[in-house]
Amino acid sequence: MLHKFFFAAALAFAAATQAFAQDPLEDLLVAARANDVERVRTMLAQGMDPDTADRQGNTLLLIAAFEGHFELARYLLAQRARLRARNAFGDSPLMLAALKGHVEMVRLLAAHGGELNPSGWTPLHYCAWSGHTDVCRLLLDLGAQVDAKSPNGTSPLMMAARQGHTGVVELLLGRKPNLGVRNDANATALSWARQYDQAEVVRLLERAGARE
Repeated sequence: MLHKFFFAAALAFAAATQAFAQDPLEDLLVAARANDVERVRTMLAQGMDPDTADRQGNTLLLIAAFEGHFELARYLLAQRARLRARNAFGDSPLMLAALKGHVEMVRLLAAHGGELNPSGWTPLHYCAWSGHTDVCRLLLDLGAQVDAKSPNGTSPLMMAARQGHTGVVELLLGRKPNLGVRNDANATALSWARQYDQAEVVRLLERAGARE
């Protein structure tokens, strides 16, 4: 889940040593993090599982998506790696690619059937939070729901407003979102923008008709 992302990232995607480990599983994970496609190819040809995962449930494809390793991801998809795998925090490959702003990775994963509108947190929530306007635009053009609700009722517009990402806010406003959405804490996009001193976002929302 998004609220656990930074903890997950610190554990799962910390910089790995370039020296290969003695354990074959760890060796494969290190190769994936290092974007050593040939090493990964060799190990899978020797019988390793393309869905090998670390202790946090990050599969090779999740690692490739997070790091932006496009050719590795394309190879893993050709090996039928699970596109809808989730790690222990509920993140999918498409969510992590969206979070990190990897446009071509998002396009690749979506083209292979990555879920644009899963139940709960969505890739659009993730890129709205991190402020990647180009990825948000791509997801919306592909059919992402502008008013998708997280498990606590938060919309992508609320995420962008809280973080002060004016470009994403303007993009989402252009797709006619529901400005009155309230989450379980009774917050709206406008109330969050005010709470977190995002003056430009407040101006944009009020001009679009948002009211408390």
